[in-house]
Amino acid sequence: MLPTSSPASAPPELRVRKLEVDLGEGFPTRWHGGDAFRSMFFNALSMSFPVGEQFFIDSVREALKKLPEAPEHEALRRQIQGFIGQEATHRRVHGLYNEQLAQQGLVNRWQHWAQKRIDRTRHFNPMHHLAVTCAYEHFTAVLADITLRHADVLDGADDRLQTVWRWHAAEETEHSAVAFALYQALGGNHAWRVRWFTYVLITFIWEALAQTVLNLWHDGSLARPSTWWHALRFGLGRQGLVWRSVGPLLRYYRRDFHPDQPLHPADQASARALAERWLNEHASQYRVVGAAR
Repeated sequence: MLPTSSPASAPPELRVRKLEVDLGEGFPTRWHGGDAFRSMFFNALSMSFPVGEQFFIDSVREALKKLPEAPEHEALRRQIQGFIGQEATHRRVHGLYNEQLAQQGLVNRWQHWAQKRIDRTRHFNPMHHLAVTCAYEHFTAVLADITLRHADVLDGADDRLQTVWRWHAAEETEHSAVAFALYQALGGNHAWRVRWFTYVLITFIWEALAQTVLNLWHDGSLARPSTWWHALRFGLGRQGLVWRSVGPLLRYYRRDFHPDQPLHPADQASARALAERWLNEHASQYRVVGAAR
């Protein structure tokens, strides 16, 4: 059984924010500064979100039914309501984003791969679904931290999409511990937690690459040498995604892991501080429509 202790800092209030960004007018096909690979990679991630976010919501709601009604769980219940509100907003915004991608001629296969997996596992114990959600939440928290910590990840990108990705990253950071806290409160098993993370790690990487390749094919840039040079630099360069993410991702295997622990212990700025800073500096780009109280 996992330890029930967690970092002493109080959990943040999870506000539900409506992003004031209009994606209806569309955006350039290669919106990331003309870089085909980066544009199609981020597009692939967006394609996975509507189905994925709904799975996270459903998993947490179903597991919540097992949580006893007790005063010590009231704060967690409020956090879960905020989590659901934020994830529902992410699902809506990325649905609008994906509508534009479809108009550009891209085909979303990832949503079908994900939905088939969900349909095949509906009979599983809800704790397994919650463990999968915890794994994905850590994965997205690591990517969110990179997006907020390193400006070069989105340098040169369309301003509206920079806002979408950093808003999403900030809220993912805010609620990264919620599913995990529920898993702990329900006595979640460490061995199953890391098994499901291994599965998610392999599945996520494979499907992200597969959907990116499909996007590049539809975009007509798959066979260009420059595409793959940019891909190597983005993924494996000295400041590439792989080197920035491997250490934080592997922390999940520690028995004493908690999402509120620093992803980069040597860095002064915590992930939560980076998220709060971005939200404070860009308050004009969203409107608060609800909060967990």
